Amino acid sequence: MAGMNRRDFLKAATVAGLGLPLLPLARPTMAGTGGSVKPDHPVVVSSGNGEKAVKKAMELLKEGADPLDAVIAGVNLVEDDPDDISVGFGGLPNEDGVVQLDASVMHGPTHNAGAVAALEYIKNPSKVAKLVMERTDHVLLVGKGALEFALANGFKKENLLTEKARQIWLYWKGINSNIDDWFPPPLEELDEDVRKIIKRYFDVHGTINCCAVDANGDLAGVTTTSGLFFKIPGRVGDSPIIGAGLYVDNEVGAAGSTGRGEANLKNLSSFMVVEYMRMGKSPTEACLEACKRIVEHTKLPELLGDDGKPNFNVKFYAVNKKGEFGAGAIYEGGSFWVYDKHGARAVPIPGLYKKNKKRK
Repeated sequence: MAGMNRRDFLKAATVAGLGLPLLPLARPTMAGTGGSVKPDHPVVVSSGNGEKAVKKAMELLKEGADPLDAVIAGVNLVEDDPDDISVGFGGLPNEDGVVQLDASVMHGPTHNAGAVAALEYIKNPSKVAKLVMERTDHVLLVGKGALEFALANGFKKENLLTEKARQIWLYWKGINSNIDDWFPPPLEELDEDVRKIIKRYFDVHGTINCCAVDANGDLAGVTTTSGLFFKIPGRVGDSPIIGAGLYVDNEVGAAGSTGRGEANLKNLSSFMVVEYMRMGKSPTEACLEACKRIVEHTKLPELLGDDGKPNFNVKFYAVNKKGEFGAGAIYEGGSFWVYDKHGARAVPIPGLYKKNKKRK
């Protein structure tokens, strides 16, 4: 057994013990498979905070990069940006003041995926998620285990709570309850940009999703977030869950989401967007169909407005193998980013309903 390492030996012994033929232990590569349907130009789509992401991803796709490497490099720019308080470094913390990050990646040609959840001290969870995909037999690592895995692979611990995020968190603690001993600091003592966020009642769109199809028709996607603002420690939303906040099928398309993660977890919405595209619907039609399903399944009184419609919003972004793209939301408004042969631009997001001012 010269040249056989311990892992190969154990796998070989297991197979032999089952009386099965011994096959080569080959691992899938990141090489694209292409296909009969190909776009005439790479296409990248992203959520409303993804301008820098789509431009970086397209730059790399034009250089021949794998679509997963391209979209991860794109969202890394947002993860590194302290001014984006919903993703990576500078993201708003949980209720204890600790920043916990979630991310998932999915590679179309290999149909492989990786994810991390409740990851602390590491500002690029999307990079860690890719390593989970490439260097483990797992899909999802969480909490302490995700951190130890990141550190073992050379990532460095960093304080992710910026001064701006800390001020917002402390203000929230001060106004959150009238039965504890916390008081909010005077608004005039806070930084100007912090005051602006507070005056919008923390109404900041969270999470970034980015999906791409390259010139060969190969697809990939990534979703990364700091999660629900001031969440219960350990809360995990849809972003790191394959099928909920992200899904890719190389024969069909890719889709991801931002908005209320719990709704996507209950409906596996990104998976459904891809399935609707498989049925022949356009990316926009598929996104809106997923929104309809969420609306139909939203029955809890605390999640409904006076009009009987959801008091929250969810947005989807999708691209298919042909390079067609689209988006959809429960409530219209805002825009998403697209980069195709016509360049990078923001495109309005259609919705099932006009914007409801009373929604959360």
